[in-house]
Amino acid sequence: MSLGDEHETSGGYGGTGQTRTRLPERGGDPYGGARRGGRSSSRSLVTVVGVVVLLIAAIAFANRGGDASSSADDSDDSPKAAATAPSGKKPVGAKSAGIPTGYAHDAQGAQSAAANYSVALGSAEMFDKSRRREIITTVYAPDVAAARQADLDKAYSSGEFLTNIGLDKDGRAPAGQTFVSRVVPVGTKVTASGSSTATVEVWYTSLFGLSGEGSTNPVTESWYTTTYQLKWIDNDWKVTDFQQKDGPVPVGRDQKASTADDMTKAVEEYGGFTYAR
Repeated sequence: MSLGDEHETSGGYGGTGQTRTRLPERGGDPYGGARRGGRSSSRSLVTVVGVVVLLIAAIAFANRGGDASSSADDSDDSPKAAATAPSGKKPVGAKSAGIPTGYAHDAQGAQSAAANYSVALGSAEMFDKSRRREIITTVYAPDVAAARQADLDKAYSSGEFLTNIGLDKDGRAPAGQTFVSRVVPVGTKVTASGSSTATVEVWYTSLFGLSGEGSTNPVTESWYTTTYQLKWIDNDWKVTDFQQKDGPVPVGRDQKASTADDMTKAVEEYGGFTYAR
């Protein structure tokens, strides 16, 4: 099966839902009273330049084993496996350029690779030239990486693009502010597979913007689904292509936005995860 045979484009979710955000009451605006302008413009710019904003939502689950005193009735109440349930396999232990690598040559390994690669490609590190090149070399297939490198270097060095998202020409945030770009995957699924290829969809939420007093581009959340074309190369899964679409987007709650200090602390104090099925 060829990559071309596997690749299928499905309809987008754009326009089917809206997420509501309740801003803090007057006088308590964490961004100094400034509201983000041109959100759709900034988001479209990110999409156009191939910044795959994919953030993985950590799935916490309790795994309680029975003991000698457990009855037969207890075992009958154990949770049944579902399509999105963890497989019980240990996460990969190897890393390349700080990115988990060395996935199993099966559908679950492909899903784990797509999820972890989503986090790397959607991270703030992509705005650092040297770090970006390490990520691209690690995530993409060798014959694709070179072309992607040139395209992304050009995109990320665009003065207009960087200005629109509030960064300077070197991709750095203004003094006193923190640039946030994180992808949190919510779920994955394999839509096509072969002996050395796989098509995996990753549904995720993303956090993007500047946290800090006076930010004109506050951190906001968005929802996307990215379809990855993966190929088994040198005993690992590598990205050969991807397509991104909006949604599915959940209905937003009327929650008060956090202060700039709380948002900055959260970004600095909460680390990421390695994902495996």
